[in-house]
Amino acid sequence: MKCRKNKIGLTGNLWLNRAENKFLGGDRIHLLEMIDELGSITKAAKAVGISYKTAWDTVNLINNLAEKPLVDRLTGGKGGGGTSLTAEGKKVITQFKTIQEEHRKFLDNLENRLGDTEGLYQFLRRISMKVSARNTFSGTVSKITKGAVNAEVTLSLKGGVPLTAVVTNGAIDNLGLKTGTEAYAIVKASSVIIGTDLHDAKVSARNIFCGSISKIIEGPVNTEVDVEIGGGNTVSAVITHDSAIRLELKVGGHACALFKASSVIIGVS
Repeated sequence: MKCRKNKIGLTGNLWLNRAENKFLGGDRIHLLEMIDELGSITKAAKAVGISYKTAWDTVNLINNLAEKPLVDRLTGGKGGGGTSLTAEGKKVITQFKTIQEEHRKFLDNLENRLGDTEGLYQFLRRISMKVSARNTFSGTVSKITKGAVNAEVTLSLKGGVPLTAVVTNGAIDNLGLKTGTEAYAIVKASSVIIGTDLHDAKVSARNIFCGSISKIIEGPVNTEVDVEIGGGNTVSAVITHDSAIRLELKVGGHACALFKASSVIIGVS
Protein backbone atom coordinates (compact mmCIF):
# COMPACT_ATOMS: atom_id res chain seq x y z
CA MET A 1 0.00 0.00 0.00
CA LYS A 2 1.46 3.34 -1.02
CA CYS A 3 1.97 5.75 1.89
CA ARG A 4 1.00 9.29 1.02
CA LYS A 5 3.28 12.10 2.07
CA ASN A 6 0.50 14.11 3.77
CA LYS A 7 -1.11 11.23 5.67
CA ILE A 8 -1.69 12.18 9.31
CA GLY A 9 -0.63 9.73 12.00
CA LEU A 10 -1.68 10.03 15.63
CA THR A 11 0.78 9.83 18.50
CA GLY A 12 0.37 10.51 22.19
CA ASN A 13 2.32 10.60 25.43
CA LEU A 14 1.01 8.48 28.27
CA TRP A 15 1.53 9.50 31.90
CA LEU A 16 0.27 8.09 35.17
CA ASN A 17 -0.34 10.73 37.86
CA ARG A 18 -0.33 10.42 41.61
CA ALA A 19 -1.19 13.22 44.06
CA GLU A 20 -1.48 15.59 41.05
CA ASN A 21 2.14 14.88 40.13
CA LYS A 22 3.45 13.04 37.09
CA PHE A 23 4.38 9.64 38.41
CA LEU A 24 5.29 7.35 35.54
CA GLY A 25 5.66 7.97 31.82
CA GLY A 26 7.45 6.30 28.96
CA ASP A 27 10.82 7.87 29.78
CA ARG A 28 10.74 6.80 33.44
CA ILE A 29 9.58 3.31 32.54
CA HIS A 30 12.53 3.08 30.13
CA LEU A 31 14.88 4.08 32.95
CA LEU A 32 13.42 1.37 35.17
CA GLU A 33 13.83 -1.18 32.40
CA MET A 34 17.50 -0.27 31.97
CA ILE A 35 18.07 -0.48 35.73
CA ASP A 36 16.51 -3.94 35.69
CA GLU A 37 18.63 -4.99 32.73
CA LEU A 38 21.96 -3.44 33.72
CA GLY A 39 21.76 -3.58 37.52
CA SER A 40 23.31 -0.12 37.83
CA ILE A 41 21.89 3.39 37.97
CA THR A 42 25.12 4.73 36.46
CA LYS A 43 24.87 2.41 33.44
CA ALA A 44 21.12 2.92 33.15
CA ALA A 45 21.52 6.71 33.14
CA LYS A 46 24.08 6.47 30.35
CA ALA A 47 21.86 4.12 28.37
CA VAL A 48 18.87 6.46 28.41
CA GLY A 49 20.96 9.61 27.89
CA ILE A 50 20.53 11.42 31.22
CA SER A 51 22.95 12.44 33.95
CA TYR A 52 23.71 10.25 36.94
CA LYS A 53 22.19 12.86 39.27
CA THR A 54 19.00 13.10 37.22
CA ALA A 55 18.67 9.33 37.32
CA TRP A 56 19.09 9.26 41.11
CA ASP A 57 16.61 12.12 41.58
CA THR A 58 14.10 10.34 39.33
CA VAL A 59 14.45 7.08 41.23
CA ASN A 60 13.96 8.89 44.54
CA LEU A 61 10.83 10.61 43.18
CA ILE A 62 9.40 7.34 41.88
CA ASN A 63 10.02 5.55 45.17
CA ASN A 64 8.55 8.43 47.16
CA LEU A 65 5.35 8.51 45.10
CA ALA A 66 4.89 4.74 44.86
CA GLU A 67 2.92 2.85 47.48
CA LYS A 68 5.80 0.39 47.61
CA PRO A 69 9.41 1.01 46.49
CA LEU A 70 10.01 0.14 42.86
CA VAL A 71 13.82 0.31 42.99
CA ASP A 72 16.06 -1.38 45.52
CA ARG A 73 19.54 0.12 45.98
CA LEU A 74 22.18 -2.07 47.53
CA THR A 75 25.45 -0.75 48.91
CA GLY A 76 28.63 -2.60 49.80
CA GLY A 77 28.73 -6.34 50.06
CA LYS A 78 30.69 -8.89 48.11
CA GLY A 79 29.41 -7.67 44.75
CA GLY A 80 30.13 -4.02 45.52
CA GLY A 81 26.45 -3.05 45.68
CA GLY A 82 24.08 -2.42 42.81
CA THR A 83 20.54 -1.51 41.90
CA SER A 84 17.62 -3.71 41.00
CA LEU A 85 13.88 -3.54 40.63
CA THR A 86 11.65 -4.87 43.33
CA ALA A 87 8.82 -7.26 42.52
CA GLU A 88 6.52 -4.23 42.66
CA GLY A 89 8.72 -2.42 40.16
CA LYS A 90 8.58 -5.26 37.66
CA LYS A 91 4.82 -5.47 38.12
CA VAL A 92 4.40 -1.76 37.40
CA ILE A 93 6.41 -2.07 34.16
CA THR A 94 4.17 -4.91 32.99
CA GLN A 95 1.04 -2.92 33.84
CA PHE A 96 2.33 0.21 32.09
CA LYS A 97 3.11 -1.77 28.91
CA THR A 98 -0.43 -3.15 28.94
CA ILE A 99 -1.81 0.39 29.15
CA GLN A 100 0.54 1.50 26.38
CA GLU A 101 -0.68 -1.30 24.15
CA GLU A 102 -4.32 -0.33 24.70
CA HIS A 103 -3.46 3.34 24.18
CA ARG A 104 -1.87 2.53 20.81
CA LYS A 105 -4.93 0.49 19.79
CA PHE A 106 -7.11 3.47 20.71
CA LEU A 107 -5.02 5.82 18.52
CA ASP A 108 -4.99 3.31 15.65
CA ASN A 109 -8.78 3.12 15.85
CA LEU A 110 -9.01 6.92 15.66
CA GLU A 111 -6.74 6.94 12.60
CA ASN A 112 -9.02 4.43 10.88
CA ARG A 113 -12.10 6.48 11.75
CA LEU A 114 -10.51 9.63 10.33
CA GLY A 115 -10.20 7.96 6.93
CA ASP A 116 -8.79 10.31 4.28
CA THR A 117 -6.71 12.81 6.27
CA GLU A 118 -5.36 14.91 3.40
CA GLY A 119 -8.04 17.58 3.85
CA LEU A 120 -7.39 17.66 7.60
CA TYR A 121 -3.65 17.96 6.94
CA GLN A 122 -4.18 20.96 4.68
CA PHE A 123 -6.51 22.59 7.23
CA LEU A 124 -3.97 22.16 10.04
CA ARG A 125 -1.25 23.62 7.83
CA ARG A 126 -3.43 26.66 7.18
CA ILE A 127 -4.33 27.38 10.79
CA SER A 128 -0.71 26.88 11.92
CA MET A 129 0.53 29.78 9.79
CA LYS A 130 1.64 32.75 11.84
CA VAL A 131 1.27 36.08 10.07
CA SER A 132 0.58 39.57 11.37
CA ALA A 133 -2.03 40.32 8.69
CA ARG A 134 -5.62 40.00 9.94
CA ASN A 135 -7.00 38.62 6.67
CA THR A 136 -5.89 35.20 5.47
CA PHE A 137 -8.03 33.47 2.85
CA SER A 138 -7.72 29.97 1.42
CA GLY A 139 -8.58 29.35 -2.20
CA THR A 140 -7.69 27.75 -5.50
CA VAL A 141 -5.97 29.51 -8.39
CA SER A 142 -8.59 29.87 -11.12
CA LYS A 143 -6.73 32.14 -13.53
CA ILE A 144 -3.23 33.54 -14.15
CA THR A 145 -2.58 36.35 -16.62
CA LYS A 146 1.10 37.15 -17.14
CA GLY A 147 2.42 40.52 -18.25
CA ALA A 148 5.93 41.73 -19.00
CA VAL A 149 6.90 41.99 -15.31
CA ASN A 150 3.84 41.25 -13.18
CA ALA A 151 1.07 38.70 -13.28
CA GLU A 152 -2.56 38.86 -12.24
CA VAL A 153 -3.69 35.90 -10.15
CA THR A 154 -7.32 35.14 -9.41
CA LEU A 155 -8.19 32.89 -6.48
CA SER A 156 -11.55 31.25 -6.04
CA LEU A 157 -12.33 31.40 -2.31
CA LYS A 158 -14.93 29.40 -0.40
CA GLY A 159 -18.33 29.79 -1.96
CA GLY A 160 -16.76 30.71 -5.30
CA VAL A 161 -15.90 34.25 -4.20
CA PRO A 162 -13.15 35.59 -6.54
CA LEU A 163 -10.12 37.49 -5.22
CA THR A 164 -7.50 39.13 -7.43
CA ALA A 165 -3.82 39.68 -6.66
CA VAL A 166 -0.96 41.21 -8.64
CA VAL A 167 2.45 39.62 -8.06
CA THR A 168 5.68 39.41 -10.01
CA ASN A 169 6.25 36.77 -12.65
CA GLY A 170 9.19 35.61 -10.55
CA ALA A 171 6.81 34.98 -7.64
CA ILE A 172 4.61 32.87 -9.91
CA ASP A 173 7.58 30.68 -10.78
CA ASN A 174 8.99 30.53 -7.25
CA LEU A 175 5.64 29.53 -5.75
CA GLY A 176 4.88 27.10 -8.56
CA LEU A 177 1.50 28.70 -9.14
CA LYS A 178 -0.76 27.32 -11.84
CA THR A 179 -4.46 26.83 -12.36
CA GLY A 180 -5.78 24.47 -9.68
CA THR A 181 -3.04 25.22 -7.16
CA GLU A 182 -4.22 25.69 -3.57
CA ALA A 183 -2.95 29.03 -2.26
CA TYR A 184 -3.46 31.67 0.41
CA ALA A 185 -4.28 35.34 0.00
CA ILE A 186 -3.05 37.57 2.81
CA VAL A 187 -4.22 41.17 3.22
CA LYS A 188 -3.48 43.62 6.04
CA ALA A 189 -6.55 45.06 7.72
CA SER A 190 -5.05 48.53 7.30
CA SER A 191 -5.11 48.05 3.51
CA VAL A 192 -8.88 47.53 3.46
CA ILE A 193 -11.22 50.45 2.75
CA ILE A 194 -14.82 50.37 4.00
CA GLY A 195 -17.74 51.92 2.12
CA THR A 196 -21.49 51.80 2.53
CA ASP A 197 -22.88 52.94 -0.83
CA LEU A 198 -20.82 51.99 -3.86
CA HIS A 199 -23.56 51.30 -6.41
CA ASP A 200 -22.65 54.27 -8.58
CA ALA A 201 -19.07 54.74 -7.41
CA LYS A 202 -16.13 54.14 -9.72
CA VAL A 203 -13.01 52.89 -7.95
CA SER A 204 -9.73 51.43 -9.13
CA ALA A 205 -9.58 48.69 -6.50
CA ARG A 206 -9.98 45.26 -8.10
CA ASN A 207 -11.36 43.61 -4.99
CA ILE A 208 -14.78 44.85 -3.87
CA PHE A 209 -16.66 42.60 -1.45
CA CYS A 210 -20.06 43.64 -0.16
CA GLY A 211 -21.88 42.05 2.73
CA SER A 212 -23.08 42.49 6.28
CA ILE A 213 -21.13 43.97 9.18
CA SER A 214 -20.65 41.24 11.78
CA LYS A 215 -18.48 43.02 14.33
CA ILE A 216 -17.35 46.51 15.27
CA ILE A 217 -14.67 47.22 17.87
CA GLU A 218 -14.38 50.92 18.56
CA GLY A 219 -11.21 52.60 19.79
CA PRO A 220 -10.24 56.20 20.51
CA VAL A 221 -8.26 56.43 17.25
CA ASN A 222 -9.10 53.41 15.12
CA THR A 223 -12.10 51.13 14.72
CA GLU A 224 -12.02 47.50 13.63
CA VAL A 225 -14.80 46.40 11.29
CA ASP A 226 -15.56 42.83 10.17
CA VAL A 227 -17.65 42.32 7.04
CA GLU A 228 -19.11 38.90 6.13
CA ILE A 229 -18.88 38.58 2.35
CA GLY A 230 -20.45 35.15 1.83
CA GLY A 231 -19.09 31.64 1.57
CA GLY A 232 -17.98 31.76 5.18
CA ASN A 233 -15.44 34.49 4.38
CA THR A 234 -14.96 37.57 6.54
CA VAL A 235 -12.88 40.65 5.71
CA SER A 236 -11.42 42.66 8.60
CA ALA A 237 -10.60 46.34 8.21
CA VAL A 238 -9.03 48.92 10.50
CA ILE A 239 -10.28 52.43 9.77
CA THR A 240 -10.21 55.69 11.70
CA HIS A 241 -12.76 56.22 14.44
CA ASP A 242 -14.00 59.38 12.69
CA SER A 243 -14.60 57.43 9.48
CA ALA A 244 -16.65 54.83 11.33
CA ILE A 245 -18.79 57.60 12.85
CA ARG A 246 -19.21 59.38 9.51
CA LEU A 247 -20.25 56.17 7.75
CA GLU A 248 -22.72 55.41 10.56
CA LEU A 249 -21.55 51.81 10.72
CA LYS A 250 -23.52 49.36 12.82
CA VAL A 251 -23.61 45.60 13.29
CA GLY A 252 -25.98 44.05 10.77
CA GLY A 253 -25.70 46.98 8.42
CA HIS A 254 -24.62 46.79 4.79
CA ALA A 255 -21.00 47.59 3.91
CA CYS A 256 -18.39 46.91 1.27
CA ALA A 257 -14.71 46.09 1.80
CA LEU A 258 -12.27 47.23 -0.88
CA PHE A 259 -8.56 46.59 -1.36
CA LYS A 260 -6.15 46.81 -4.26
CA ALA A 261 -4.86 43.72 -6.01
CA SER A 262 -1.34 44.96 -5.25
CA SER A 263 -2.14 44.83 -1.52
CA VAL A 264 -2.58 41.05 -1.65
CA ILE A 265 0.24 38.67 -0.74
CA ILE A 266 0.03 35.17 -2.20
CA GLY A 267 1.43 32.16 -0.35
CA VAL A 268 1.43 28.38 -0.69
CA SER A 269 2.05 25.63 1.86
